[in-house]
Amino acid sequence: MPLALAHGLESARLQVRLVTEADLPALLEVNGDDAVTQYLPYASWRGIEDARAWFARMNALQAAGGTLQFAIIDKRTGRAIGSCLLFRHEESSARAELGYVLGREHWGQGYMREALRRLIDCAFGELSLRRLEAEVDPRNLRSARVLTQLGFAQEGLLRERWMTRGVPCSVNTYGLLQREWPRSGAADRDPVAAFLG
Repeated sequence: MPLALAHGLESARLQVRLVTEADLPALLEVNGDDAVTQYLPYASWRGIEDARAWFARMNALQAAGGTLQFAIIDKRTGRAIGSCLLFRHEESSARAELGYVLGREHWGQGYMREALRRLIDCAFGELSLRRLEAEVDPRNLRSARVLTQLGFAQEGLLRERWMTRGVPCSVNTYGLLQREWPRSGAADRDPVAAFLG
């Protein structure tokens, strides 16, 4: 069954919902920041045309059933502060990859972990996935920390997996199994852990 979700997700501070064209100006600010995209396998967006091209690609991938692209919305402002997605869905293995990006002004405040917690709950619940995977440039310590705080295990190194700004980059691979999530999800709700995120 293709990936499909007819509703958004909510947490204390955030809404996590399918991206719309109205989100593009805010997401341009996020993805147009070289500090944000420094360790990612795509170039920073340089204008609204880059945002529209990305939106068209995401719509095509979603229509094919293998991707769900979400905007992360700050409830206080109603504005997108980042995005996250499930992609490369493999129905026969009930697995998908997880990707995410967050605007620099929101780093270090636990927003991404909060958004991903809701997305993972949905992935292992309503979407009936069995395994989630993520790839992270080893230099991207913030991203690795988010995953490990959510219970992902580092499983290996893929050498020269990505091209980042024209340079081959290796990535660490992370995995999380559905049966591991209740334990890691409960630990992640610890107020001390929340403060440290």
